[in-house]
Amino acid sequence: MNEVQWNRLTAAELRALAARDAVVLLPVGATEQHGPHLPTGVDDFLASEVCRRAAALASEHTGVVVAPPIPIGLSEHHMPFGGTISLTLPTFHALLRDICRSVVRAGFSRILIVNGHGGNMTALHALTTELTVELATPIAFASYFGAGRDVVRDTLEAQDGLMHACEGETSMMMALSPELIRTEHLDEAHGPRITLPAESTEPVYMAVTFDRITESGVAGDARVASPAKGERLLAGCARALADALVRDPWAKEGVVTRSSR
Repeated sequence: MNEVQWNRLTAAELRALAARDAVVLLPVGATEQHGPHLPTGVDDFLASEVCRRAAALASEHTGVVVAPPIPIGLSEHHMPFGGTISLTLPTFHALLRDICRSVVRAGFSRILIVNGHGGNMTALHALTTELTVELATPIAFASYFGAGRDVVRDTLEAQDGLMHACEGETSMMMALSPELIRTEHLDEAHGPRITLPAESTEPVYMAVTFDRITESGVAGDARVASPAKGERLLAGCARALADALVRDPWAKEGVVTRSSR
């Protein structure tokens, strides 16, 4: 299998990939509380793993590179639980701008920001537009669990989509890094069902800290998680993301990249 991780490639190898108009995947996660049973790096770990798998699949059809992940996002709502590191929106914007600018200066023109944290979604929709204008480069955005929405819905028993430290995230961590799960706390790992803010149909939005939603820090039910579900979710989300890359969203009419100039 060809190497796909930016920081494991040489500058010459990256220049060659840029000359092929390779796609750059930029995983964006978060470092925040994930209940009593999961580590704080879940969103970072899962976004990075899905990107790695998707790149390996898509590299059979197109050049793909996975940039070093951004492990911190917008997590202010988790602060009351402790263990959380969060950025302000201007800092998040500036960080994404500088990374994407560097990627463009390295010769790449197709960048897909791959998100792993529900709290980043609304901001990333807006920032994708801002960055496309600022950098004169068509930046794209996807949440891995949105790309894999069908497999998520079909795999989970207790919920239709990912929530937080839930059946889905716990299952994927069981498949990816089982040694990081505090299994002695799994019986406590459940809470109310939620809808991600970016997908809410409520007519009015108000900021609410997560401790007002769930005492455990969990939304959903991790007690029914399993490694088999996790592997199916990781594989299915990676396949969905790879399929989207192969279809080449930058090839749509009106989207200009270096290869189409």
